[in-house]
Amino acid sequence: MAFLTDTEKQRVAEAIKEAESKTSGEIVTVIAHASDGYAFIPLLWAAALALVVPLPFVVFDLPLVLIEIYTVQLAVFVVLGFLFRWTPLKMRLVPKAIKRLRASRMARQQFLEQGLHRTKDRTGVLLFVSVAERYVEVLADSGINDRVEPGVWDGLVAAFVDNVKQGRIAEGFLEAVGTCGALLAQHFPRTPGDKDELPNHLIEI
Repeated sequence: MAFLTDTEKQRVAEAIKEAESKTSGEIVTVIAHASDGYAFIPLLWAAALALVVPLPFVVFDLPLVLIEIYTVQLAVFVVLGFLFRWTPLKMRLVPKAIKRLRASRMARQQFLEQGLHRTKDRTGVLLFVSVAERYVEVLADSGINDRVEPGVWDGLVAAFVDNVKQGRIAEGFLEAVGTCGALLAQHFPRTPGDKDELPNHLIEI
């Protein structure tokens, strides 16, 4: 499923081109449907809930028929295991810390895969969104971090996250690209001979 239309993707590409016309920095945008499949989550929750099936028999001192309890446990495990695979429900079951960890790891992986660490002056910036986790991260290469404090990006990220939560992903990218471009232009104005080293189109994974 595409989160942005072709027209919206074109607008993002044009925004990047416009931003980079004023700076020697390189902006790369990446959107991920999810940063992990979380295949273990449905199984863990299904197993945990199946294990509590005998509890009412113990608490209320009911007759225990082991084979029947085992059958019910197995049925609970199978049914919930399939039910919890439904993505909206599964994502609610994933602990927030795990979602952040997986998304952060994916952002760093994309930073390397998209070659942001190989620009001439180490001035690459990644704008990364993982939709399932509603996660946004800005990663800047060493050339930028030497001049721009990490906290400077906080406002950009906060606004971007708010847009993602409201389903305004295209607007989030456009605003973030504009803000990022203006910031880079202050510290890294474009000079004669600057070349576009990285792709401007939105990368979907």
